[in-house]
Amino acid sequence: MRTTLNINCGWKFVKGELSPEEAEKTGTYTDLPFTWNGEDGQDGGNDYFRGTCTFFKRLIIPEHLKARLKSGCVFIEFKGVNSSCIVLLNGREIVRHDGGYSTFRAEIMDAIEEQNELTVYADNSPNEMVYPQTADFTFYGGIYRDVNLIFTEKEHFDLGFYGSCGVMVTPLLSDGKWSVKADARICGGGDAVVNIYDGQGNKVACGEGGQPLTIPSPHLWNGVADPYLYTAEVLLICGGEERDRAEIKFGLRTFKTDEKNGFMLNGRPYPLRGVSRHQDRPHIGNTLTRGMHSEDIELITEMGANAVRLAHYQQDDCIYDMCDEAGLIVWTEIPYISRHMPGADKNAEQQLKELIFQQYNHASIAIWGIGNEITMFRSHKAQKIRLLESLNDIAHTLDPARLTASASYAMCGIANKTAHIADISGWNLYLGWYVPGMFLNNIWVWLFRLLFPRRCLMFSEYGAEGVPCLHSSHPRRGDNSEEYQAKYHEYMVEFFRKNSTVSGAFVWNMFDFAADARNQGGDPGKNHKGLITFDRKTKKDSFYLYKAYWSDKPFIHIAGKRFEKRTGRHTEVKVYTNVGSAELFCNGKKISGRTKNGKVFIFKIELADVNNIVATSGQLRDECVIFRTATPEVSYKLTSESTKNWQKN
Repeated sequence: MRTTLNINCGWKFVKGELSPEEAEKTGTYTDLPFTWNGEDGQDGGNDYFRGTCTFFKRLIIPEHLKARLKSGCVFIEFKGVNSSCIVLLNGREIVRHDGGYSTFRAEIMDAIEEQNELTVYADNSPNEMVYPQTADFTFYGGIYRDVNLIFTEKEHFDLGFYGSCGVMVTPLLSDGKWSVKADARICGGGDAVVNIYDGQGNKVACGEGGQPLTIPSPHLWNGVADPYLYTAEVLLICGGEERDRAEIKFGLRTFKTDEKNGFMLNGRPYPLRGVSRHQDRPHIGNTLTRGMHSEDIELITEMGANAVRLAHYQQDDCIYDMCDEAGLIVWTEIPYISRHMPGADKNAEQQLKELIFQQYNHASIAIWGIGNEITMFRSHKAQKIRLLESLNDIAHTLDPARLTASASYAMCGIANKTAHIADISGWNLYLGWYVPGMFLNNIWVWLFRLLFPRRCLMFSEYGAEGVPCLHSSHPRRGDNSEEYQAKYHEYMVEFFRKNSTVSGAFVWNMFDFAADARNQGGDPGKNHKGLITFDRKTKKDSFYLYKAYWSDKPFIHIAGKRFEKRTGRHTEVKVYTNVGSAELFCNGKKISGRTKNGKVFIFKIELADVNNIVATSGQLRDECVIFRTATPEVSYKLTSESTKNWQKN
């Protein structure tokens, strides 16, 4: 049977490409996961270290596993090394891998001993053969996910197949009846036997691998309303004995689009209310724990989103598990982004195959993303089209049941062929932020529908910077204030509510994230378009705005709480709620207000020196204090003249 041994502890780390002997002698002890860019990749200047670093470990096989070295197989597994690496075992090269976001393994039975020297050269230096190299986020170097040894019998599911589990579970719908097929890639011989269990643990079907098994009384996976999961227990039987096993969660569901209903889940229209998400945090870069991943999903579901775009690369396996369980529709993608590199086509195709084979079994994944803003630079037009067509074909060949999408930059041109190769046309439109005029969103969608009435259209990105310490009574585009971000999203959330021809929209971003080439908002090295701060400690007003529109859990929130010091005789106070009504009191006096939609309530108050503000609706209550000052609070206004986005830097 299979045994997994985690080997995260007790590594030596040193910057530079050193011999194993030098690394052991001069390196500092560290445990994995680890990145060397947890600080310099987040402080701005676009000067974080990009190069080769050496990891060394003396690997001693535990006593209880030594017998496994004489029979069966042993794999070494890396869940994520950014972005290229070479692995040596006892001075012998055992594997190379290019691509920083996917799992890879190597069979090491011929090289491993009871006592070993394991050396890993991890390299995030610029490399025109490996994506990504140009993008608005930090390319953290390091071994930033788990490293394991996996001991198997000679007969086992093929763990070397694109880093997958070796088993692909496919739900099938035919003539109104559901079945499921488990296709297993087997090494060493034997046959696959499949048992299907429902969500309560009852066996509902059994049979041979590769054969459709009918599911009686099927219970569909139905998004956030009912994310019901089955389990496929796949056993490898050889000589009447079990030799390997895989337990795989899956869901019965269908995804499609049509010109009338847009995106559909299980044959019904299902507009996607989504957010995008990067996988990093302060000081630790992308070395997130399972608990941190779980916290992110909890915050996304608290806000009421029903979809998430995992940008711009394959993310940790556990994220997909959590989305399955939460019912979140997932758009997941490869980092074919911003700039086409003529020598890296095979790498893009490899990363797509790894993504599909590794994440194939997840109920939540509806969309394979094949590119993002790849027309940002105008060169290599024909090559971009050829590669996008190849990626689209690969996705449909490997997985005909799911959809493909690409995300196009607003300036590429509405009719650009690259935007119309995939099933879904995603557009990254920041009209009202990078371009003045939020009303332009209406004109843009009207024109798109005029030209392409049958295309499935989604806003793959939209957003505005919002820094919680910056405030304005008259928010304007570019001031980075929390108030302008909220004003922008007030317009956009209503825009999507009224525009049913837009099948999905993904806020950029759920969380602030590191982008070392940026210098905006007085906090260099960050993109501040998140609805929640980088450290996950502060929910910006825009978070509560979306909660008012998307969540069913009753709440009330006073916007502008952090805007404590205000000038002038009068000020405006906004209240966000999802219960349809709100009352506001200032120093005990009820204030009359107005609303357009039952989500945002606007009150105008006359300022005293100290103003105790209370908002209520039934038993719901929120409060804050606003102070009247003679002069504007200097810290509320952005004064830096060195502001740069990542492109200008």
